[in-house]
Amino acid sequence: MLRLKEKYKKEIIPVLEKEFHYHNALAVPRMEKVVVNTSFGRRLGGEKGDKKKKLMKEVEDDLMTITGQKPSLKAAKKSIAGFHLREGSPVGYQVTLRGQRMYDFLERIIYLTLPRTRDFRGVSSRSLDQQGNLTLGFEEQLIFPEMSVEEERKAFGLAVTMVTTTKNREEAKRLFVLLGLRFKKEEE
Repeated sequence: MLRLKEKYKKEIIPVLEKEFHYHNALAVPRMEKVVVNTSFGRRLGGEKGDKKKKLMKEVEDDLMTITGQKPSLKAAKKSIAGFHLREGSPVGYQVTLRGQRMYDFLERIIYLTLPRTRDFRGVSSRSLDQQGNLTLGFEEQLIFPEMSVEEERKAFGLAVTMVTTTKNREEAKRLFVLLGLRFKKEEE
């Protein structure tokens, strides 16, 4: 089986060139980056001091295990009294993957993580935006093969956004299908 990056270069580029009438291989849509986000949300709700730092460290370690890259801490851009949130306080972590790490992560999502999800029938095409970027939400990090269920840990959700260079949803959907991602058969 070809690795995803080689598969893209050897098989997907010629197919997309032919289908969408590109005159140059560099004009063919490609994966630009994958952004993985998580927020602390209610987990840190009333926690203070060492307990808060411990929970943040657990989330950071789990995200680093899943992505293979150290996440960056994201801070609140403005204060919101209703959420007990102050400007500058930590709200979550983010990882941006590019290059080989991006392709390795995509392989794990497409071939391992999604098929392991209960009752998986495909990704909804509504997850694609108008620019051709796909966002998937996961309720907990434990579905990733790197995470051990035996270890006691707090579950957290995360969002994975796959950013492409496509111009529209049709090209993006075709690119993702050729990469191996399955879409649901939508009810008309």
